[in-house]
Amino acid sequence: MKALISALVLVAVAAIYLLFWPVPIQPQAWTPPPAPSLSEGPYAYNEKLKDIERMAEGYGVGPEGINLDSEGSVYAGFANGDVVRFSPDFKNQTKLGNTGGRPLGLGVADDGSVFIADAIKGFMVNSVKGVDIETISTEADGQKYGFADDAVAGRSGMVYFTDASDRFGYGNHMSDLLEHGANGRVFSYDPKTQEVKTLMKGVHFANGVALGPDEAYILVNETSEYRVLRYWLKGEKAGTQDVFIDNLPGFPDNISFNGENRFWVALVAPRDAMLDKTLLPGNEWLRKVVYRLPKFLQPKPSSLAFALGLDLNGKVIANLQYEGKGAYGPITSVREYREWLYFGSLTDTAIGRLPLNKAIAGVP
Repeated sequence: MKALISALVLVAVAAIYLLFWPVPIQPQAWTPPPAPSLSEGPYAYNEKLKDIERMAEGYGVGPEGINLDSEGSVYAGFANGDVVRFSPDFKNQTKLGNTGGRPLGLGVADDGSVFIADAIKGFMVNSVKGVDIETISTEADGQKYGFADDAVAGRSGMVYFTDASDRFGYGNHMSDLLEHGANGRVFSYDPKTQEVKTLMKGVHFANGVALGPDEAYILVNETSEYRVLRYWLKGEKAGTQDVFIDNLPGFPDNISFNGENRFWVALVAPRDAMLDKTLLPGNEWLRKVVYRLPKFLQPKPSSLAFALGLDLNGKVIANLQYEGKGAYGPITSVREYREWLYFGSLTDTAIGRLPLNKAIAGVP
């Protein structure tokens, strides 16, 4: 009898905890569009990423936001804070410095400067002056960056970067996801005047950022809403935004432009049907319950390696996937350079590489 009473007490305590324990999230209702099929149509499963070649294997963990310069050197920031430049053949590497935080997106300027979105330290730069990595800013409009995520440097000299969430910092992306609050921002930075200007607010996890043709607009991955936004920098639409592509089959992470006719979007994980259900109006309480669950019981991302190629109108022209033993991933960045596609990952121990002709076979 005592054992039964003890068990009932434990169940009651657990129920009270799961239903009423205070949590930092303030869930916002949203009705996501029906998820696209992964068995047929433009997102049908395939194994095009099965043959990704692993480069710089074992150098470090988590080359999340890779980039390349005009000579083909590959840049990556690692989980230990190192920012490294690899030679095109990956036989040599140069440590540019250590941020003391977690470098994610890297924007490589024409003059060799590397602009860094560090999720912990803020917006930083490794300049051509031979100086170690320096902090440019840690806040904008009086609000600190909570999760600086990606950066892109334009030929005009302007730099654009994102703050995924000003409420939840690095390592707490699930909190932002479960809240579904519009906590993300996008900024421009002018190296000449050293001015940081807010371009976009209210973005649902502002992740990757890329410049479009003629630097007329930027594309921003709105991870929590499964879409890519476009913010116009020039022309009659300057200062306005629209949707470039909606209802993606996964969570878009970083995005890049090949400089001519293609964008590449890394999908860090496919959508989760149960998560979509918890986002619906009336289920806000359920997300609080999920938040209170021990980490090992919370939703885990799939091991699917996933990336998409888009044309200049937002049409899917390449669908790259692979789920199996030894799959590279989760893929968080994709870059096209000459005859190769390069891949970065938040947790993998290598930089991925795949012949471009394998990725775009059949693409006009």
